[in-house]
Amino acid sequence: MPPPARSRTFRNDERRTARTSLPGNPLAPSAARRFVRAALAEWTSLGLLTTCALCQGDEACPPGGHSTDGLADDAVLIVDELVTNAVVHAGTNVELLCRLEPASGEPEPAGGDEAPDAPSHGLTAEREPAALVVEVSDHHPARSVRSDAHGPATDGSPEYGRGLQLIAALAERWGITYRTGLKTVWARLPLDGPTAEITAGTGADADAAVNGVVGEPALRRGLRAAEILAPAPRGMPREDPDWISRGALSFLAEASDLLAGQLDEDLVAALAGQLLVPRLADWCAIWLDGEEAHGRTGAPRLARVWHSDESRIELLRALLEKEPPRLLDAQRGQDGTAGGGTGGRNVPVPVPWPGSGQTGAHDGAAVACRLVANGRPLGTLVLGRRRLARMPDEVTALIEDFARRVALAIGAARRYTRQATISRVLQRSLLPSQVARIPGVESHLVYEPADDGVVGGDFYDVFPAPPGGRWCFMLGDVQGSGPEAAVVTGLARPWLRLLAREGYGVGEVLDRLNRLLLDDAMEAAEAAALMVAVAGGQDLSGGDGALPGLSDLGALSEIEQGPGDSGRGGGLADGGQSRFLSLLYGELAPLPGTGGGARCTLASAGHPLPLLLKPDGTVRVAAEPQLLLGVDENVAYESLSFDLESGDTLLCVTDGVTERRSGRLLLDDDDGLAAILAGCTGLNAQGVAERIRRAVHDFDPSPPSDDLALLVLRAE
Repeated sequence: MPPPARSRTFRNDERRTARTSLPGNPLAPSAARRFVRAALAEWTSLGLLTTCALCQGDEACPPGGHSTDGLADDAVLIVDELVTNAVVHAGTNVELLCRLEPASGEPEPAGGDEAPDAPSHGLTAEREPAALVVEVSDHHPARSVRSDAHGPATDGSPEYGRGLQLIAALAERWGITYRTGLKTVWARLPLDGPTAEITAGTGADADAAVNGVVGEPALRRGLRAAEILAPAPRGMPREDPDWISRGALSFLAEASDLLAGQLDEDLVAALAGQLLVPRLADWCAIWLDGEEAHGRTGAPRLARVWHSDESRIELLRALLEKEPPRLLDAQRGQDGTAGGGTGGRNVPVPVPWPGSGQTGAHDGAAVACRLVANGRPLGTLVLGRRRLARMPDEVTALIEDFARRVALAIGAARRYTRQATISRVLQRSLLPSQVARIPGVESHLVYEPADDGVVGGDFYDVFPAPPGGRWCFMLGDVQGSGPEAAVVTGLARPWLRLLAREGYGVGEVLDRLNRLLLDDAMEAAEAAALMVAVAGGQDLSGGDGALPGLSDLGALSEIEQGPGDSGRGGGLADGGQSRFLSLLYGELAPLPGTGGGARCTLASAGHPLPLLLKPDGTVRVAAEPQLLLGVDENVAYESLSFDLESGDTLLCVTDGVTERRSGRLLLDDDDGLAAILAGCTGLNAQGVAERIRRAVHDFDPSPPSDDLALLVLRAE
């Protein structure tokens, strides 16, 4: 009979048992891990363990010469799982005990402190190796121990850990012992070397439920434990028969969140492909119809192709472009207009597998459905799954719901694109295509709208005005944005040019523009009152046969004014749209001689005041504050004149610069803009403009929420 594998031996010492009590809270597992490592380290340092798990040979290593790393790792894993189980499912205090048991046939050490009622562990064998016994007890025996040892694997670690699956892999034997008010789960870890193997004995413990393999090599146990701890490959949701019922709603909710707010139809198509593959399909493609014109839908284009195997994307694209799904034509009306066989619904229908027309092979099932939003077809979604003769009904129902969300996202993106295009065209028409160059004065302009999709309220212009020798400049900001702001901008800039070319001075130009804005606002208010009256069934003419009640309204010009109004302005009815703006307007006339510079005359109507930078770095305000335009008819605007000498720099900005926010702070608090300008000494006009623009953007990490416009004029 070959000699038995060498086991650990113990010195006679009563300190071979360590126990502790842990509170039943989430910190218990980490405390248990520390306790086990500390106990093993102490036993090793005291020489209770004469060899380590990796030492093989004729002579043992000296006491404390090695740490018990392998044994400690196994024990820590087991204790962590058992304590987690006890805390989560029992919710009581946890008792932890670790005990070194000698090999069978060796004398028990004198003075042992083993409890007389300690549970019997395992089978009675002819010879058993020395072992570390771990016991974890809780005070809720009615709660069973959770175990996934024989159940399906789950992705990740469940809330109760890996149950007893890991214990069964690492322990030589394990079991559960029940007593009154106490449940103890124990595990026995042999202390033999990693290749030792023993023969199991016979017999059973009537008090314990025992599971495990006796005498299994430690290396094999470790490999099985590693398989349990390794993350399992995640299966496709479509392979789970219960996923449709359990996860469909969360999938659709996730799709809605990702697609909502996307303002580019190609990005919507890309996101849709990544959501579908590989969750519901092996590949998918999205065709987008062209914009509808004259009642006919434009030619479709293949916007996105996605495949679970990226190396096959180009091949799939080529097949789809060569053989577009016939659904594209089948669901249109006979005359090519929107409509079709699905009645405006995103219903998936079977289509041939790509390339099957050439080879006759059918690798799987493919379906396609029109992307229809608000009764208007926008494209087609095509997807396929391998090794299927027919797409399951549950999947097609989910695809229909998903296609509806994709269609709505594409429709919203197209509406935004149309609006942004209209806004850009309108913005270009409202602003000058180029600004005039002023002799002897260097100029640079910066204009950045806050939203490309909305017409901004800021406007600018630099132009010559007859008689010769005068150049006019303006920088304005209309109340609000969008179409209302575009209307005022479309009126103000041409009016300013016309008044300047008629020879009016700076103050007179502002006076007349103020009256024109008030007249236009009054006409708009009267039109609004007229529409309200018609909607309310009121008589607008007062004549026979007309709607009764106009006489009760009085004169339309009177209903806009409140008590005490002495003139127009400030008394628009609630239905009228106030049209006022802030404006900085000025003229430049070159100074006589060749020394450079210009005579500057300007006025500010409710606008941020311009700043004048001298060559020595001093900064001063170059205008006086006055009332906004379009507010009060009885205002006389005054101008201020000064020489813009060689090296002087005039900075004109809108409130998008001065009111740039960072929390509660504004950029122009404590003359912040003047301080920035003072640091621009020696820079040319472009350098000053870029320095100010960069300061606006750097003032806060978030992008500016208002239009940014600034004009720099520097005398050469």
